[in-house]
Amino acid sequence: MNRLGRMLLCLAAVMLLAVPALAQEQKVRWKLAMSWTSTLEPLSQAGPWLAQMVSDMTDGNFEIRFEGAEKHKAALGDLLDMVRGGQFEMGHSASYYWKGKDVTTTFFTTAPFDMTAAEQYGWYYYGGGLELMQKVYSKFDVYSFPGGNTGVQMGGWFRKEITSLDDLKGLKMRIPGLAGEVFAKLGVNVTNIAPGELYTALDRGTIDALEWVGPGMDIKMGFHKITPYYYAGWQEPASELQFLVNKAAFDKLPKSYQTVLTTAMQAIALKMTAANFEANARAWEQMKAELPTINMMIFPEPVLKAMKAASDEVLEGYAAENAEFKEVYESRKAYLVTARPWTKVSEQYYLETADVVSE
Repeated sequence: MNRLGRMLLCLAAVMLLAVPALAQEQKVRWKLAMSWTSTLEPLSQAGPWLAQMVSDMTDGNFEIRFEGAEKHKAALGDLLDMVRGGQFEMGHSASYYWKGKDVTTTFFTTAPFDMTAAEQYGWYYYGGGLELMQKVYSKFDVYSFPGGNTGVQMGGWFRKEITSLDDLKGLKMRIPGLAGEVFAKLGVNVTNIAPGELYTALDRGTIDALEWVGPGMDIKMGFHKITPYYYAGWQEPASELQFLVNKAAFDKLPKSYQTVLTTAMQAIALKMTAANFEANARAWEQMKAELPTINMMIFPEPVLKAMKAASDEVLEGYAAENAEFKEVYESRKAYLVTARPWTKVSEQYYLETADVVSE
């Protein structure tokens, strides 16, 4: 068992000792719906991991059954409604899937040119982020909790190299959320295609480019077999997943079970973040070995600056018309004033230092 696994088991053991015997005897049976199919690892592992930990911490008295998208067959944006309505007590998803219901929720996943994963967790737990998230989600009668981070998502697979802004004009690309709005401002024909159709659409030229996640999940889709250009990310620097919990169901739980559940969600968020990093690192190593012709690219500086300007325009536009969006937006910007200088000193400067001594 690795170090992370031992840490999680120790945490479970401590929590188990804290659960009163009376509460342990109470039987609770919940259902959790995932936005992913049961085979889409590592995302699909969150539900099973959570169910196992909660069961272990309550001697099997708190049972959570989980369903992948292939079983409940709900659209991505419908999962919030299913948890809100009580069809499922819990869900595991990403906030920007219901951008159409409430654009402010997108911040609780990520935003273009925004926080890194470490910065975002700092904001969640020490910068008022968790409190703002509960405030935003209260209108849906659900609680939302961090559910694991994918880290920096890649900028996408492109059939042709992007050398200037002109190369974006008329480009047909699958890219969702706020990033899609940004690219639309730059002349891209943005579309959203079901995951199962993406490979065929790219292969046949129905689309010219697409953004998915990162090497760990992209390699399973086979995009690297079609397109030679793989671009670094800008649009999703820290995509946080969410555990949604029906408010009425959670409030009915004994306090000890509430503690068990919230502690387990926090532990699984850590494990999911580590799993995503591991999957990406291993897959990128495999891609480089098997397909050395893949071109790892960074968008040209003029393109990046245009993306940033368009992103600011999109975000400022929403902030001007939506007070709640503005509150969260301003909170994140304020936290970055403190967080980003330290990120540069600690992470960026260290990597530059390590590069020097490794040459």
